[in-house]
Amino acid sequence: MNKGERTRQTILDAAVAMACEAGFESLSIGALADRVGMSKSGLFAHFGSREDLQIAAIEAAAARFTELVFLPALKAPRGVPRLDALLGNWLTWVDRGGWGGGCPLQSAALEFDDKPGPVRDVVIAHYRQLERELTRTVRLAVEQGEFRADLDLSQFVFDMLGIVFVTYYRRRLLSDANTRAMALRSFNDLISRSRTIPATH
Repeated sequence: MNKGERTRQTILDAAVAMACEAGFESLSIGALADRVGMSKSGLFAHFGSREDLQIAAIEAAAARFTELVFLPALKAPRGVPRLDALLGNWLTWVDRGGWGGGCPLQSAALEFDDKPGPVRDVVIAHYRQLERELTRTVRLAVEQGEFRADLDLSQFVFDMLGIVFVTYYRRRLLSDANTRAMALRSFNDLISRSRTIPATH
C-alpha cells in the first residue's frame, strides 16, 4: 500500500475500534480525528462526510470478517468440516481482530435495523451476502452426501446464525463462562439433526 492507503487503513482500524466500543453512531470526523491524531481537514480528504465514514468502517469490518472467518475455513474440506471451521473462526474472530468490544457487524445491525438510508443498505448487503455464503456451504454438505437431500437450507442458516448471536450476548452481556461450550453443543445437535439417515436393513 502507498502512504495514502496506509493512512486510510489506520483511520478505518481506529473507526472500527470506536464502533466496537460505542457503536457506529459514535463515529464523527472530529472524534476520529482526535483519536488518530489528525486534523479534521485531513480526515475529510479520505471521507467526505460522517455517513461515508460509517459506510467505510462497516465495509472494513466486513472485509476483516471475511479474512478471519471465511477464507481460513475454505482450507477445510467441503461439507461438515468446513462448517465446523466456520463456526470456530466465527466465535473467536472479534478477539483475534484485536478489538476490545463486541462484534462490529452485529452492532451495525442493531443500530441501523430501523434507520433507512445508505448505511442500513450496506449492513443489509453484508448480511445477505453472509447468508448466501452460508447457504452455499450447507448445500455443499448436502451434495457431499453428509446432509440429507431434503434439508431446509434456510432453516439451517437461521439456526446457525441464532447460535452465533446468542453466543455474543451471553458472552459479552452475561459474562457466561459456559457460553462457548453451549454454542458448540447446540451446533453439534444441529449437525446431527441434518445428517443423512443411514439406510436400515
